[in-house]
Amino acid sequence: MGLRGRQVLLAIASIAVTLAASPFCAAADPPLDPDPWFGKDKLLHFGVSAAISAGGYGVGKAAFGGYAGPAILGSSLALAAGGAKELIDLAGYGDPSWRDLAWDVIGTAVGTGICLSIDAIVHRAASTDPPPVTVSPTAGAKGFVVAVPFAF
Repeated sequence: MGLRGRQVLLAIASIAVTLAASPFCAAADPPLDPDPWFGKDKLLHFGVSAAISAGGYGVGKAAFGGYAGPAILGSSLALAAGGAKELIDLAGYGDPSWRDLAWDVIGTAVGTGICLSIDAIVHRAASTDPPPVTVSPTAGAKGFVVAVPFAF
């Protein structure tokens, strides 16, 4: 190989080594995420959405009874509040974020889920009270007959 071939080979090797080592020698730090998934504001979105959905569930329980009506009311109020907040941010009064909206949805689901669980437990406890024991005198017999209904 001649002198010219060695120079070309050396140039190619130098470029390859430089390109391979450049990611390791970079002095600039990677940019920080301006909207982290677990930022302080995400906790606020989660908590406020859970509280609004739970409050709406309580109002719905007093107004409608059952399970579906309160769950729909609580969830709707919380999601409407979170959506309105993001629309206000989008209008230029804050920093709009899909991650904030995701935490609103998660908080709404948790708040409504907790209310549904508590309501189901309370309803089940109220419906499984033992039936009353009835005592009635019988005709022609001495004493009383005790009737205890069984529920399975």
